[in-house]
Amino acid sequence: MIPFPLPLDAIFLKIGVYLIFLGIGFLFGFVLETSAFNHSPTLAAQFYFKDLRVFKVFFTAIVVAMLLIFAASAIGLLDYNLIWVNPTYLWSGIVGGLIMGVGFILGGFCPGTSLVALATLKVDGIFFVLGGLFGVFLFGETVDSFTYFFNGSYFGRLTLMDFFNLPTGVVVILVTLMALFMFWGGEKMEAKFGGKDPKKAPKARYAGAAVLVISAVTVAFIGQPTTLDRWERLAPEKQAALDAREYQIHPGELLDTMHDHKLNLIMIDVRSEADYNIFHLLDAENITPDEILDHTDEFIAQPANTVFIVMSNDETAATEVWKVMVSEAVPNVYILEGGINVWLDTFGTPYEKDFCAGEKEGVGDDELRYEFTMALGSSCPAAYPDPELAHEMEFEKKIKLELKRAPSGGGCG
Repeated sequence: MIPFPLPLDAIFLKIGVYLIFLGIGFLFGFVLETSAFNHSPTLAAQFYFKDLRVFKVFFTAIVVAMLLIFAASAIGLLDYNLIWVNPTYLWSGIVGGLIMGVGFILGGFCPGTSLVALATLKVDGIFFVLGGLFGVFLFGETVDSFTYFFNGSYFGRLTLMDFFNLPTGVVVILVTLMALFMFWGGEKMEAKFGGKDPKKAPKARYAGAAVLVISAVTVAFIGQPTTLDRWERLAPEKQAALDAREYQIHPGELLDTMHDHKLNLIMIDVRSEADYNIFHLLDAENITPDEILDHTDEFIAQPANTVFIVMSNDETAATEVWKVMVSEAVPNVYILEGGINVWLDTFGTPYEKDFCAGEKEGVGDDELRYEFTMALGSSCPAAYPDPELAHEMEFEKKIKLELKRAPSGGGCG
C-alpha cells in the first residue's frame, strides 16, 4: 500500500523528482508559449479590455489549483499545513503590486511571461528580463533604506478563511462563483471594447464551468480534516514513538538547549495562568490548550531551526497539546519529561524553598505538587539554572532537528 502524502523522493529517487519538476516546468512554458503569452501586445490588450485571455487563463489556473489542493486535503492525499503560504505584508505588498502592474502595462510582460519571450528570443522579452534583473539589483542595494516599511504591516500566514472567518468549503465555492462571474464579465468587456462575438466562443466552456461548480460543492461537502482526523492518520506511528518516550526530553536536555544559540527555542507552558504566575521557566510562553490552535500558523512560519518544548505540571496536558501541534504539522515538538514538578525536583534551590510551604498531599493528575507562599514567576534561580548543571547530568539526547521545506518560488508564473 502506497503511503500518503506520496514520498516522491523515495519512489522516484532525487534525480527522478528533478526530472518531474523539469517536465512540469517545460509543459508550463509550452502552454504559455502556445497561448501567445510570449507576445507583449496580446498581454497588454487585457488592460484595454480587448483580449482577456491572460486573465482567464491565470484565473482558471488559480481556481483549478485551489480545487485540487483542497480536494486532495479533504481525502488525505495532501497536508495543507505543509504548503508554504507567502506571509502577508500589506502595504509593501500593495506598493509592490502597483509597481508590477505599471511595469506590466508599460513592458507588456509579467516576470513569468517575459522568460517565455526570452526563451523564444523575442527582443522585447530579452530587454524586459534585463530590466527586471536591473530592478532586482537596485532593490537589493536600496532595501536597507526602507526596511521598516518593507517588513511592516505583517499579518503572517493570512488566508481568505482566516480573514473572513469562514469554513474552507464556503470560501472554495465563493471563489469559484466569483471567477465564473468575472469570466462572464470579461466576455462582455471583450465584446464591447474588442469587438469579439461571444457566440463564436467554444461551447465547451459551459461544461467547464459546470465541472468547476460541481467540484467546489463536492469539496465543501466532503469538508477538510479536523485535528482529530489528522491525529488518527498519524497515531499508528506517532503514538508508538510517544509510548517509547522518544519525544519526552530530560530537564537536563532542555537546560542544555536553552543555551544552544544555534537553535530557536520556543517553550510553551500550557498550564493555567495561576500556576504559570506561581512559577515558570524564563521566556516560556503561557498558551492554554484551548488557545493552541490559534497559534499553529505562527508556529509553522518559524525558522527551520526552531524547536518547541511543551510543558505542564506533569505530562498529561502537555502530551495532548503535543498531539495537536504534531497533527497540525508543526515540526520539532517535544515534551518536558515530568513537567514543571520534575523540573523543580531537579533544579530547585534554597531560594525557591524559602517561599515553598512544602509538597501538597493528595495532588491530582497534572497539578503543581509544590505549594508556594508567593508567586515567583520567573524571578528565581530555578527559572534559568546554571548551564553547567546540565553537563553534570547523564541523559539521552532526543532532540533531532527535522528540517522543514522553505518557500520555493512565487510570482505569477
